[in-house]
Parts: sequence; structure tokens; C-alpha cells
Amino acid sequence: MPHYLTGKGMEYTATLRDKLPPGLRGVGYRRLSAKLGYLNDEQRAKIDRAFEFGARAHRGQARASGQPYISHPTAVAAIVAELRLDAESICAALLHDVIEDTPMGADQIRQEFGEDVANIVEGVSKLDQLSFTSRGEAQVESFRKMMLAMIEDIRVILVKLADRLHNMRTLNALRPDKRVRIAKETLEIFAPIANRLGINWLKVELEELGFRNAYPFRARVIDSTLRKAQGNQRQILKRISDRLRKNLRETGLQVSIQGRKKHLYSIYRKMLRKKLALNEIVDVYGLRIVVDNVDACYRTLGIIHQLYKPMPGRFKDYIAIPRLNGYQSLHTTLFGPNGIPIEFQIRTSEMHRVAQSGVAAHWNYKAADSSIVPPQLRAREWLTSIRDMQTAANSEEFMENVKVDLFPDKVYVFTPKGDILRLPRGATCVDFAYAVHTDVGNRCISAKLDRRLAPLRTPLTNGQTVQILTSRRAHPNPTWVNFVVTAKARHSIRQYLKNLRRDEAIELGRRLLVQALRTQGTSLRRISRKRMTELLHEFNLNKQIDLYEQLGLGERLAPVIAQLLTQTATAEIDNPDKPSTITIAGTEGLVVSYGRCCHPIPGDAIMGYLSSGHGVVIHRNTCGNLTQFSKQPGKWIAVEWEPDIDHDFTVELQVQMSNQPGSLAEVALQIADARSNIEQVSVNEDNDDDFAEMKFLILIQNRIHLARVLRQIRKMRNVKRVSRT
Repeated sequence: MPHYLTGKGMEYTATLRDKLPPGLRGVGYRRLSAKLGYLNDEQRAKIDRAFEFGARAHRGQARASGQPYISHPTAVAAIVAELRLDAESICAALLHDVIEDTPMGADQIRQEFGEDVANIVEGVSKLDQLSFTSRGEAQVESFRKMMLAMIEDIRVILVKLADRLHNMRTLNALRPDKRVRIAKETLEIFAPIANRLGINWLKVELEELGFRNAYPFRARVIDSTLRKAQGNQRQILKRISDRLRKNLRETGLQVSIQGRKKHLYSIYRKMLRKKLALNEIVDVYGLRIVVDNVDACYRTLGIIHQLYKPMPGRFKDYIAIPRLNGYQSLHTTLFGPNGIPIEFQIRTSEMHRVAQSGVAAHWNYKAADSSIVPPQLRAREWLTSIRDMQTAANSEEFMENVKVDLFPDKVYVFTPKGDILRLPRGATCVDFAYAVHTDVGNRCISAKLDRRLAPLRTPLTNGQTVQILTSRRAHPNPTWVNFVVTAKARHSIRQYLKNLRRDEAIELGRRLLVQALRTQGTSLRRISRKRMTELLHEFNLNKQIDLYEQLGLGERLAPVIAQLLTQTATAEIDNPDKPSTITIAGTEGLVVSYGRCCHPIPGDAIMGYLSSGHGVVIHRNTCGNLTQFSKQPGKWIAVEWEPDIDHDFTVELQVQMSNQPGSLAEVALQIADARSNIEQVSVNEDNDDDFAEMKFLILIQNRIHLARVLRQIRKMRNVKRVSRT
């Protein structure tokens, strides 16, 4: 390491006045200079100064390949110049490792090159100065900081992507295990970000390099197989393109036709997703047709459909409904000569430029500017949604939320007013509600799909019109987290439940402690403030409500805390002869839940189990899980129902009836007549040819309501048996 890296700031600054070492302005800088023709002389002079500044700062440092370190920032700057970004972005690319790897600080960069350059460099720099408990935590925290810096200035991520691309191009200099780790990280995070921003050429190269380094054997096998078949395919594509060019020109259309080959990682991912063999992938080779305007796109589509038969179900109109990253094109798959499927992409030259460069196609920094184009609008919408997620409790949760948005397999649905919403595949009515507005999601009670009522958990399909019904008294259901797929919905539900959970955990914990102290023959009022303070100090807690929260979440046992406060026994406690009970209202959030094994409802005899981190889980006294009572008596507490509970509970019914057409509909009708909703249904016809066994998960209010439902079903002629399971 050079001597000046250990010196003080003044000593290091003096080295910047030294003459630039000969040979550093080599091929890399000439290659960068050749890409700067779109900038003026003043901007190029600023870039020249940034190169000299970076070269002096990194003097004496080398990469793993043995090359001078400045070769890396210069190559990154050349990639940024290929995106045709501004001079500040290129300067930042030349200086992006200065803060991390040299004693130079952001203030010196800010003084020399301005606020924008310094902010971009700070956003791109790794955060080695932070302390982490694990390498994984460091990676996700660095990712979080990068994404939040990107919100303020999207140039941060563009420089970071260029940095990652050059690192991937020079990955061979690293150890095999390090290559695999970096390659997988690239496939998982950086290539999807490039795709989300619509920069196709960069995404493709990141994926190809990542795939070849992460899975070298699989990449070689696919590549070898494709090379063997490509000679025949090229001849077929040439014959098709010649015929198309002739027919299109006869109609007066000016077109450019190019052959297109699906890249290896895209093929591999499709094989995994659809469980196909390589020879079953039909769109490995295709043709791209570039025309003058949108009208010509649709005219061209009609002509090629006259020449070749289209494959049913393989037409996609991304012009009328663009992808999330702004991509527009017509896709159709046709049966070519000898029945070989060929995919066609039809687009305008402007669409082609956007498809390749995405957010960088028409560079613009001010969101208020009226000239901003769709890819940038979509990118800024995405960044705005990320800003809403930054209040997540930890970096892992934030990263999970963002990764959901990085893989947006599309579903297009309509609002009642005809507006189009784009959601990930598998999105439900709840996801749609939160996509409209957070308040709509928090207050939704039911949904209509194409004017028909549907459960909120129903997955959406393309073309549906979705209407959300809301109520001011409604609030998110904890179970929604189990089926929503969008990051916004999951984050909004969790945020609501975190607040709800803390408030209710505190209240439940206080009630549990009151109950335990009453069993000891005392109360909270009789506990001295000094004794409570000593106990809080012993547990490293600041406030009494923190202790209540831990009790409510089941992280500490109320009988044990009661004994410590009264100093009457050790940490173990026998089950009291006459325990007082906790009243359960039925509307508690995550701190009180109901066992799915026995589905307790008001009127049932019940017991509560203290589950660490989940609060109290309510079970029926007849539940098989009560056999654990004798093993962990300290975790079981006496509970009772609050009178007049106005809340719905789930109950599972088992119905055995004649196996006749319409049987399921008849039972469902009887359940509806008894004013109950069906959450889930399953049918088992394997036991007996004459009888079908059905299981219904329904919503009821109490045992009286359940009895009414059972009576309705038993009145049916075809029913042999009905029981609660």
C-alpha cells in the first residue's frame, strides 16, 4: 500500500499536486474520450480534471488483475458515457471509489467538482464505516442505503450498475468462490434493477456474465446445444425475413428487419419456470421489425399474420399496455416453414431506443419537467414507492419488499373508471386495494370482480374490472399478510399491525400481570415503585410498558414476573388452585390468535397458551394440544369470553352427502341463508362412490349462530351427516 494512504489529510493533499505518473492516460482513457462527443468542451475539461484527480488518488493501487486501479473507474465512466448521461455522472464514475479506498473525503470532491458529483459518489460508495453483526446484514444494509440514495438522484444507481458491469467483465481475476457469490448477487439484485429501469442491453450483459460465472456448466450445455442447431435456424430466418421485406415494401412500408436470439439466462429461467426441456423452448430465435410509427406497427402485424399462421395465445400488445419499465412492442409467435415457431417483435424506432436504454433513453433530471418520458415516469413512480417502504423495521424486510417489485410478472386489471393497474402475477383483491390507495386497502371489506362479489384473497387475472367495497370501521386482517404479493400491500399491513400489536400487547400484558398478582394475593398498586424499577433494570428495560409488551407477546411469563415482584418464590411456579381468568374480546390483533387446530368460538370452554413472540393462542378445552398442559403448565392461562362479542370466527364443518350434481351449491346456499360466509371449501370423493365428503371453513359469530347453520344443513334430504371438526 502506498505510503500516503497512512498519512494525514495535508500530507495526502500535497501528493495531488505531483505530476501525474506517465502511462496512466492509456487506452482506457482514449476509449472514454471517444465516447464524449455529445458533451461540450467545458464539460469534457471537467471530466479530464476528474480523471487526473482520481488517478492521483488511486496512485500505487492495483486491481486483482494487476492493472493500475484507475483503469476500473475509467472503464465505469466509459459505460456511463454509453448511456449518454451528463458530465456530473461521468465525473462521479471516475471518482466513485475515492471516498472508500483513499483518505479523500466527500467535502474535497464537493469543493472540486460540485454538490451533484459528491452526492452521487457518496451514494455509490460502500458503507465500510458502519458496524454490522454479520456479512449478510452488511450487504442488505448497503443495498438499502443505495436504494434510498437512488430515490434522491437516479444517477446513483446508473453509476452503480456501470460499476457492477465492469466488475462482472473482469471477474476472472477473483477466486472461484468469490466469483460465484458476486455473480449470484448480480442475478438476484442488479440485473433486475437494470430491467426495472428498462436498460435492456445492460440487463442482458449482466445476466449473461452472471449466469456463466454462477452456473458455468449449465451455461456451457445450453450454449453448446444452441450452437449445434443455429445453422439451420439462421437459414430459415433469412428466408422468412426476405419474404417479409418483399411483401412489406409492396405495401409501401419502410421497415428494418433484424434477427434476434434469446440469451442464455433467459432460456434457462424459462426452462425452470415452465419446467420445459431445452428443445421445448419455441422462441429461442426470432425477428425484430422496426417501423416508422405506431400505425405501421399494426399494419405490419396484419400482413405477417396473412403470410404465416399465428400461434394461439401467444400475441401480446405492449404498445396499448406498456410494461412497468415503459417497454412497448407487439409480440406474436407464428408457425414458420416446416411448422417451426418464430417470435416476432414489431416496434417503432423510438420504442426500440427506449427498449434498449430505458430510463436513460431521453435523459432528464427534473420530475416536474413536462418533457419527461414514460420510462422515467415509471421509474420515478417505483422510486416513490420505495420511499414509502423505507420505514420498514429492518434492512432484511426492506430488501424483501424491494425484491418483490424487481420481479413484476404482469397482470393488467381495470378500475371501475377504466384506468389500468399493473400488478404482479398472483396479486389479489387486497393487493389491488392497496395499489389504489393505502386507506382503501386498510378499509376494504369485500370486492367485486366483473360486478360479481368475490373473496378478498381471490387472485386477479388479466382484463378483470375490480371494485373494492370499504367501511370506515374496517381495519387490516393479520391473515392478509399470508396471501398478498405486492410489496406495498405487505408493508402497509405490517405497519398497521405493528402499531396495533404493540398497543394490544401492552394492554394484554398488563391484564396478564394483574391476573398473576391477584393469584399471589396482591395487586399492581401494592408493588413498590422501587421494586418495579429494580426489575426493569434487571431486564434492561426502560419503561413499565416495555415489560407489559413482552408479557403480552409471550416473551416473558406473567406468573414468573409476579413472583419476582412479590419475592415469594423462584422462577418456577405451580399451577394455582383457583386462578383468575383473562377476558378475551375476540377483536385482539396479533397478540391474541385462535388455534387453527380446533377453531374456538364464543361459548366454547377455552384455555390460553402463551406463545413466545405471538402472545396468547386460544384453544378449546377439548383440543388435543391441551395434552401439552402438563408439560408446560406455566405457559397455560385461564381465559374466558367477553359477553356480547361482535366479531366473526372461523369454524370447520364436515358434511357427508349424496354424490349428486349441484350438491356443493345446495350446501353453500343453506350456509348463506344462515347468514354465514364461506372462507374455504374442499371436496373428497375418494371414500365412497355414493357419498361425497365436503369440508367448509365458514365465518360465524358464536355457538348459537353455529347451531343455526347446522340446522339449515341437516334439513337437506341428501345430507347423511354434518359435524363440527
